[in-house]
Amino acid sequence: MKNIYVTADKPEDWRKLLADPIKHWRSGYSAKALAYSWQNAKGFPTTVKKVFKKSDIDIFQDIEPLIALPEYKVHLPGGPRASQNDIFVLAKGKGQLIAIAVEGKVSEDFASKISKWKYLKDAKTNKPQRLAFLLKTLKLEGKDIDTLRYQLLHRTASAFLEAKKFNAKNAVMLVHSFSQTYEHFEDYEQFLKLFGLRGKKDTIVGPVKIDEINLYFGWVRGDKRYLMV
Repeated sequence: MKNIYVTADKPEDWRKLLADPIKHWRSGYSAKALAYSWQNAKGFPTTVKKVFKKSDIDIFQDIEPLIALPEYKVHLPGGPRASQNDIFVLAKGKGQLIAIAVEGKVSEDFASKISKWKYLKDAKTNKPQRLAFLLKTLKLEGKDIDTLRYQLLHRTASAFLEAKKFNAKNAVMLVHSFSQTYEHFEDYEQFLKLFGLRGKKDTIVGPVKIDEINLYFGWVRGDKRYLMV
């Protein structure tokens, strides 16, 4: 069975899950910073907890993680390449389940713009099929998406799809960025306009209701000390 997971006892246990455990596991990069930030936390990392707490959204006031799964793959139609979430969290707040797809960043961008991604050579992915599925899933058919970043699209779909899988009423696409200057925030901000939302730093925004699921978005600036581990 592929859906069996092993407990991580220390941040270094996350390393073996990476696509490239040597290249991606370096100080100052998101994979390592994210692992130390989350593994050493009691519940959610302090910066994440503060952003949830300061929102005026009821379910986030007493939110607690039930399980967190690093490098969690959500399979999508159109080929074997999955949407690999840096962390998937199933949480609970006010008696409701919340599915959270976490995207860790430092200075990395959110992958190619969709206009470019559509024409990148990838023999393993049926790109028209995948893109059509993502747009249908998020009710974005007919929207102008070419200038947006592909990673934000499939990461948001991951949160939504896992909410459906776990019968959760709520989904969150959460960017946990350790960039102290909010690098690439403008791409996140532009993406949220698709849903009629205004992206804000260190804030949860939403919801947008899709198929009876409340979809939220958040950007959290991580603690800079984790860039030094």
